[in-house]
Amino acid sequence: MRDATFAKLVLARIVEPTSKTDTLRVLDELGVPAPSLRTVFRCLTRCQQRDYRTSVADACIAHARSTTGLALVMYDCTTLYFEAEKEDGLCKVGMSKERRVDPQILVGLLVDATGFPLAVHCFEGNKAETKTLLPVITELVEGLPEAEDVVVVADAGMLSAANLNALGEAGLRFIVGSRITKAPYDLAEHFETQGTYLEDRQILESQRVMGAGRHARTRRVVYQYLFKRHQRDQQAINAQIARAEKVTDGSRPLKKDRFVRLDGADKGVDWGLVQRARDLAGLKGYVTNIDPEAMGGQAVIDAYHDLYQVERSFRMAKSDLAARPVFHHVRESIEAHLTIVFTALAVSRHLQAATGVSIRKIVQTLRPLRSAVIEIGGHRLTAEPDIPETAREILDSLKDRGD
Repeated sequence: MRDATFAKLVLARIVEPTSKTDTLRVLDELGVPAPSLRTVFRCLTRCQQRDYRTSVADACIAHARSTTGLALVMYDCTTLYFEAEKEDGLCKVGMSKERRVDPQILVGLLVDATGFPLAVHCFEGNKAETKTLLPVITELVEGLPEAEDVVVVADAGMLSAANLNALGEAGLRFIVGSRITKAPYDLAEHFETQGTYLEDRQILESQRVMGAGRHARTRRVVYQYLFKRHQRDQQAINAQIARAEKVTDGSRPLKKDRFVRLDGADKGVDWGLVQRARDLAGLKGYVTNIDPEAMGGQAVIDAYHDLYQVERSFRMAKSDLAARPVFHHVRESIEAHLTIVFTALAVSRHLQAATGVSIRKIVQTLRPLRSAVIEIGGHRLTAEPDIPETAREILDSLKDRGD
């Protein structure tokens, strides 16, 4: 893009995320010539007008294709809230993952198998998560020669018959988390003939009809039982029972507590629901359209578990890069801000892969290094910094890769 101001904003976002105004201080401390604030705002406008995000996304996709490949791409959503009272066309009150009632936006992130970002999209805060998947995936695969080899992985929040049908019609393969409440129906035959006892790491396969009428499709469903997951589930169930019992005896106000049965004014513990939850403890399901001969049950599960890479990228964007656009209230500025964060995330992920060190540690190690230019008797001398061993290892790792 050859935009020096944009590059400086990305650098400052990685080193010390702050407001655009305070970014000038960060650059000055780094010894980087800082643009004026007016130049920064002109850059934000230019970022939208020239669609920098598409250019960055194209570069990220090219990088991923040349390194890890695009056989597996993963998608997830998160929310970023605003401390504002009024909604607008973009910032709206919706289902918040942080359980807030402030206006928010919905951000969809697409990454490769290593968590390297491929695309970021911004949606209205009250938009259903299930309706964010297709626009992002469609944009990725358009013109992609290996589109038919791509496997899309997403969590249960993206599970809808319409989404899966659209992905299938686009020639894409998918693995999506299944809601555990469907397990009694999917595994009814197994439970009836062999009971509810399962071996640790046992894998079960079933089929489920999803959709209605002409949109109905039979989907493959893979389940796995893990003893460790069983223990965590049972612990959670016991805690939920304790809260339900407190609601029943009046020592706790009724909120959205599980296992509470209401019968008029009377409250009690729904033990039937408790038993059904215990029967499903330890199980996790996955819906896919991949033929078992092409990808076995364990491979499906392993591919889905890579989804944690999206969560790691989201955590990095939210914490290390402070993605929440606190100081922006106009859509164009919000979109430009997310483009800067997206670019900073790509650079940070690349640096982490190159060095094996977290971006936070890289910044903490390299930021104190300073060189100085001294002029004595008309001669300019450069005083090089004393580079500690940890810093030298990071710099050598980047030099070896040509970064």
